[in-house]
Amino acid sequence: MPRRNYEELSLKEMLRKELEAGFSDNNRPISTTTAQDDASDLLPLPMRVKTILGIADNPNRNAGNMLFFVMYDIESNKVRTQVAKYLINQGCTRIQASIFLADTTHEKYDKIREDLAEVQACYENHDSILVVPISTDYLKSMKVIGKNINVDIIMRNRNTLFF
Repeated sequence: MPRRNYEELSLKEMLRKELEAGFSDNNRPISTTTAQDDASDLLPLPMRVKTILGIADNPNRNAGNMLFFVMYDIESNKVRTQVAKYLINQGCTRIQASIFLADTTHEKYDKIREDLAEVQACYENHDSILVVPISTDYLKSMKVIGKNINVDIIMRNRNTLFF
């Protein structure tokens, strides 16, 4: 039996169909374990920092590209999971459970921003999604607070003390 060719749905259409089918979970409390499951692909912190610095220091980085963070606070587990999958499929790098970094063209930046705005508008919620452009200089000056991590990875310099 031949396989049917299914048209790829936009993020907005996928979420609209799920909501129409009654798969919304907006009324359920978000548990810590469910929220953590969304970030199952999260690398260890030192590797995430190296990835971020690798993007900022890449000599072959397209000068026309745009660096930006996408950060969200989404109540619905389904919507949050779909948004995370969408961002990963768009080439964004997961930095934290609900923070992604992208290095992409202005056109793709506009598409991601428009798609996220459509998702935000398609259902009643108290969610927020931030899309924040950033420069490589600001990215390089990033500090990690609250985790046991080697500061040399961030600062890219080694201090030698003489006594």
